[in-house]
Amino acid sequence: MLVDSHCHLDFPDFEEDFDAVLERAAANDIRTILTICTHVTRFDRIAAIAEAHRDIWCSVGIHPHEAAGEPPVTGAQLAELAAHPKCIGIGETGLDYFYEHSPKAEQQRNFRAHIEAARVTGLPLIVHARDADDDTIAILKEGSEEGAFPGVIHCFTAGPELARVAVELGLYISVSGIVTFKKAEELRETIASVPLDRLLVETDAPYLAPTPNRGKRNEPSFVRHTAGKVAEVKGVSRDELAAATTGNFFRLFSRASRPTA
Repeated sequence: MLVDSHCHLDFPDFEEDFDAVLERAAANDIRTILTICTHVTRFDRIAAIAEAHRDIWCSVGIHPHEAAGEPPVTGAQLAELAAHPKCIGIGETGLDYFYEHSPKAEQQRNFRAHIEAARVTGLPLIVHARDADDDTIAILKEGSEEGAFPGVIHCFTAGPELARVAVELGLYISVSGIVTFKKAEELRETIASVPLDRLLVETDAPYLAPTPNRGKRNEPSFVRHTAGKVAEVKGVSRDELAAATTGNFFRLFSRASRPTA
């Protein structure tokens, strides 16, 4: 069994074949899926997907791209929404200075509010970090000084220092299909250094389809390709990698229940 720990099932890319996407995931033994909130104003839609499917869970949060466009939220407001029984995480949040679709100050304010919500609720913080390693490290450390919180750096593409700090702070590292890309040798070297008990796998679907499906729309069933490459990088069997990352997921996202059949 594998878990897709990060995807976006509410995106229009899945409207035409949503049921078939879930059937292919099940056929490939991807039996738990976490669909991620990027707009807090769309949380009801995302929660409805999770409500309709026993083994789909959701998060609540505002993507850094949307930090200026979505209404400002406080940690308390996020925590209130996170009381939904199918909500198991806070985010995705974080910093993206590559595109900078929202001003850096707005992204940072938003990030801090999500950290507060993660601390208050005990739910994992789901962090997006792109071209912003130094500020991500600084804000995570600042937040940890105010009180510990669980979390994961999703779709990890940052440098080894962010990986090291994240693990030191008790966070997890989630690996996407990028790890399968030919030019991702530096990323593979970083992932090799991360302890197996701190790794998750994800698709970030509909984006970043792994080799051999690169260029296609990504979907949860493709997480098996990412898991296979991570197993190779870590020097373990696919079964061992699956058992480890699945166990890590349910340890981190402790509100989620394991599939019963």
